[in-house]
Amino acid sequence: MTEEIIIAGFGGQGVLSMGKILAYSGIMQNKEVSWMPSYGPEMRGGTANVTVIISDERISSPILMNYDTAIILNQQSMDKFEKAVKPGGYLIYDGNGITRHPERKDINIYRIDANDEAAKRGFQKVFNMMVLGGYLKIKPVVSSEYIRKGLEKSLPKRHHGLIPENEKAVEIGKEIIKAIHLVN
Repeated sequence: MTEEIIIAGFGGQGVLSMGKILAYSGIMQNKEVSWMPSYGPEMRGGTANVTVIISDERISSPILMNYDTAIILNQQSMDKFEKAVKPGGYLIYDGNGITRHPERKDINIYRIDANDEAAKRGFQKVFNMMVLGGYLKIKPVVSSEYIRKGLEKSLPKRHHGLIPENEKAVEIGKEIIKAIHLVN
């Protein structure tokens, strides 16, 4: 099993940390992992993306042009990465701020309104974990037990009190993700 993922959105949405938690969770599950961030100089508010590869086999290169899954959190990322999803692959997006919804018919498309749900519940700081939960429901590339270990590894010790809130956000994400278009 090899899963090649791009997570993309604005800086400040937790794009890089979502990828980092997923990567650490894969490491804790004894998988081969690559985590490669990319962000503009403006950080918060600028575009950010991270490529994560999780595999049972050695990873030859972290550089990818096409992805098994794209997790999209803003319109600029939709415009850039929708076409980079492999045919039969998965595109998961948060509808907040999306003006042009995905149009491809050869990929599986899921929508997760995590931003709205996080605002409704007062969980804005863990919006990204809702998105991660939705992804893991569709593609369980790491087991839930390892998400906690990934959180422990990637969050500073002073924030470990937030781990239960993050875990709850993952579970909420699994509940709110919806299929929009599925390839037969």
